[in-house]
Amino acid sequence: MKSCLLIVNTFKKEARALATSIGSFLKEQQVSVSEYAYDGTADYVAEGKVKTLASHSDFVVTLGGDGTVLFASRECAELGIPVFPVNLGEFGFLAGVSQNAWKDELLRFLDGKSPVSERSLVACEVLRGGKTVFKTTALNDVVISSIAASRLVNMEVAFNHALLGPFKANGIIVSTATGSTAYSAAAGGPIIDPSLDALLLTPISSFSLSARPLLFSPQGELAITMLPSRIQTGLSADGQIDFALEAEDVIILRTAEKKAQLVASSQVQFYSALRSKLNWAGGPRA
Repeated sequence: MKSCLLIVNTFKKEARALATSIGSFLKEQQVSVSEYAYDGTADYVAEGKVKTLASHSDFVVTLGGDGTVLFASRECAELGIPVFPVNLGEFGFLAGVSQNAWKDELLRFLDGKSPVSERSLVACEVLRGGKTVFKTTALNDVVISSIAASRLVNMEVAFNHALLGPFKANGIIVSTATGSTAYSAAAGGPIIDPSLDALLLTPISSFSLSARPLLFSPQGELAITMLPSRIQTGLSADGQIDFALEAEDVIILRTAEKKAQLVASSQVQFYSALRSKLNWAGGPRA
């Protein structure tokens, strides 16, 4: 490991000082350092800049919360670059390295002793009139919903050309195993071990009580057709990249070819986070 890109969340007050400390430490280890100031903007211009910088790096260190990890992982996955996530946020489910333990964990990583977890992404493509008008990937999820809150959206869903039927709901979440602990869990979806390759479809406030979350094999694709509606609809990838949808648009969702690599993210840490961060338990606690 000879070069590193630091992605510094500018909304975190402690990020600047920590970036200086980590940068100095890496230089002592003969690792060259470049920086990108992340201000929450996740459009094509921002991601293009990160991709250019990351393409000249052996790994990326994120200083922020889970949102910063999501931002970095989309581009780093395509490049095959691992992400070392230092948590400066409130939750830290993806950013598993605490700011008090970064030095020891970073040394283990540079020595090749830190666990690296491969995480699947969902690839999203929007077809309009048979032509591709939008493409992106997401580490957590792609959400299709109305622009205004709590409005019913009409959609038709198929998997590998097998029609599942029309859906009338406030929206649909298509998540990865990693994203199963995020919006999907809040909407009643199951929690999936992040080592599994799968696509999870979770309706949001469905008009039908029979609509339940569905888990799909990664060897296939979901096709969601937007049916005519009186409201404006859109999709959001990882809650960061938005795209306006129109009637008859077809959203194709499949497991992305390349995976994200998260450092210091073992299976033990995942289940520990379920207990400590989501208060998961197999039974009542006294």
